[in-house]
Amino acid sequence: MAIELLTGILLLCILVAFAIGAQVGLALGGIAMAVGYGTWGEGIFNILPSTFESTLFSFILLAIPLYIYMGQLLTRSGIGDAMFNASQLLIGRLRGSLAISVVGVCSMIGAMVGIIGAGIMTSGSIALRPMLERGYDRRLALGVIMAGGGLGILIPPSVPMIMFAASTQNSVGKMFIAALVPALVTICLLVLYIIISCKLNPARAPMGTGKEAAMSPKEKLRTLRDGLFSVLLIVAVLGSIVSGIATPTESGAIGVVGAIILAFFFKRFRMGMFRMAGVETAMLVSVAMWIILGATLFSNFHLLMGVQDMVAGFTRDLGLPPLGVVMLMQLIMLLLGFVIDEFIIVLMCAPLFTPIVVDLGFDPIWFGILMILNIEIAVQTPPYGFALFYLKGIAPPDVSMLDIYRSVTPFILLKLLVLVLCMLFPEAVMWLPNRVMG
Repeated sequence: MAIELLTGILLLCILVAFAIGAQVGLALGGIAMAVGYGTWGEGIFNILPSTFESTLFSFILLAIPLYIYMGQLLTRSGIGDAMFNASQLLIGRLRGSLAISVVGVCSMIGAMVGIIGAGIMTSGSIALRPMLERGYDRRLALGVIMAGGGLGILIPPSVPMIMFAASTQNSVGKMFIAALVPALVTICLLVLYIIISCKLNPARAPMGTGKEAAMSPKEKLRTLRDGLFSVLLIVAVLGSIVSGIATPTESGAIGVVGAIILAFFFKRFRMGMFRMAGVETAMLVSVAMWIILGATLFSNFHLLMGVQDMVAGFTRDLGLPPLGVVMLMQLIMLLLGFVIDEFIIVLMCAPLFTPIVVDLGFDPIWFGILMILNIEIAVQTPPYGFALFYLKGIAPPDVSMLDIYRSVTPFILLKLLVLVLCMLFPEAVMWLPNRVMG
């Protein structure tokens, strides 16, 4: 069977499976095995043992449950609230300060959770109510929650980055460091937009309506202390990787222990909270591992059939320059983000596109950051980005999907600008990891 026809059959089967609501991991793995059996016969099942072993016993992927567990402990213990209150206390005299705090804190919460959907839901549950109670414009409130919560996958530790590194055999630590400059640029642009928009339209962000204005000096000091320790834990997790003290997996364990210590320190540790954090982590990890396994089976089968040669030949026939090929890949991933989530895009596209990008002379770490930026944009882009429906789930009942589309549009355009800048200027991504890790 020609690889072009085979690819068409696989994509058609995937669309049908998703349309009828099939489980993602089982659908991807089952489709690969069914089509493979029709193509190769029983020989296709020889890839099952190696795929199971490489997926379920991967030392890199072991970091995923640890980071998710750390995030659950921090959010369920209320430490996310401490970060939010401290941030608002520091910049409360600036118009739009609450929205700026939300961008920063939701970014950190998204990074702790490590998954876009969970990041947006967690961030929204913490930040949306205070913004609306203080009279903030509804669209601004929804937009900054989406922008901050979605940004979590670009701020280390990031589950999709770990998946990219595992599927392409690249350094997780280098991916984490490479993401810092694009993340910082994105946050600065978002904050600048909030300041300018609130200055032009002061009604979007009333001032002096928060409880921090009535805090005693002792309460302010305690709030700043709690927020500082919360941020220091994230810094410690990343710093242990950068300094070489720990591997990404070991740093995940450091994060879990640190989250438990902070919960005790803040007198917020409860056995019920501890148990529920473990249960929620187990559920998220189980779903994630089934998706990883199914998507890896699908990718391995497609790669064995020669899809890389087909894509490389297709791009040669188009006569595009190397950067034009990368842009075409970005467009493909952007369209995929309308219908599938970040895990599947990484696991399907990373093994397929990265070798071609390397053959064109580009750095795989640079391409990995572009992929993460692209995915972050794709899943939030109207009308079908799936993160939009997470935001709808936490919004007040009278908020329509059109309201949500309008709220996220300016933030999506800013993130698209960052993607274009990183694509045109690779050194913006690679300078820091090259300096730190060589």
